[in-house]
Amino acid sequence: MDYLAHLTLNTGIFIILAVSLNLINGICGQFSLGHAGFWAVGAYTGAAYGVFLAPEALPDFINLFISCGIGFVVAALSGLLIGVPCLRLRGDYLAIATLGFGEIIRILIMNMDVVGGPRGFTNIPNWSNLFWVYFWVVITIVFCANLLRGTHGRAIISIREDEIAADSMGIYTFKYKTLAFVIGAGFAGLAGSLFAHAQQFLHPNGFTFMWSVIILLMIILGGLGSITGAIVGAVILTILPEMLRFMGETVSQWRMVIYSILLICLMLWRPSGIFGKHEFNILKFFKKDEEATS
Repeated sequence: MDYLAHLTLNTGIFIILAVSLNLINGICGQFSLGHAGFWAVGAYTGAAYGVFLAPEALPDFINLFISCGIGFVVAALSGLLIGVPCLRLRGDYLAIATLGFGEIIRILIMNMDVVGGPRGFTNIPNWSNLFWVYFWVVITIVFCANLLRGTHGRAIISIREDEIAADSMGIYTFKYKTLAFVIGAGFAGLAGSLFAHAQQFLHPNGFTFMWSVIILLMIILGGLGSITGAIVGAVILTILPEMLRFMGETVSQWRMVIYSILLICLMLWRPSGIFGKHEFNILKFFKKDEEATS
């Protein structure tokens, strides 16, 4: 039961990471590979608050809120710091720049003894639980969904569709690209803080480049530009490797190979992702069902 609760909690954290990266890569159309860096920034700053600064008189959930706020703000500022120079680049060049940022963050943490350095950061208070993780999952999804319905969201989507046309129509594309990048980075930092207070131990090697790739795979699998797709992709890619672990000794030994083959087959069958750019609207679903029965 503890294992299932732990897996469910990690799934919620990856949903936040996938939805936040989807805002940058899928909705705004920028190719970022530095999401693990923002995740690490939020995790270590949130954990540092918990270890060094948190007042014992405050209830745990208040300290968790403060920790998440610190993780969000510091990661968002990091996103602003890297976004201002790098978002003038496009495509592969932006990916390389953000990848470099993620590795710089990891190496800096590795050399900071105050947060454990290469030994890892220990004694982090256990403040995260399923309720608070999924509370922030709902906040993240609602915020991103409402952002897309507004003027700013339409401007961000227009950049993905045709940046030159959006610029010619008077949309300040650099401003909106930076906005999407900063918000996405901030929510990654929030997920990092939740992760730190759930795991109670952090190590720089837990935030390598491969984690950025895995989070990117989640949104590609679900469908770039779809919040629903990001959620489904995060759930599948968090649970699938663990399901294969328990399907016999032979399957367990080859589980990562089977996992990779299943991903390849799914992308061949559905290259635009499971949802493409579409969203699952339960109200429309019931409306169509009523029309069919009438």
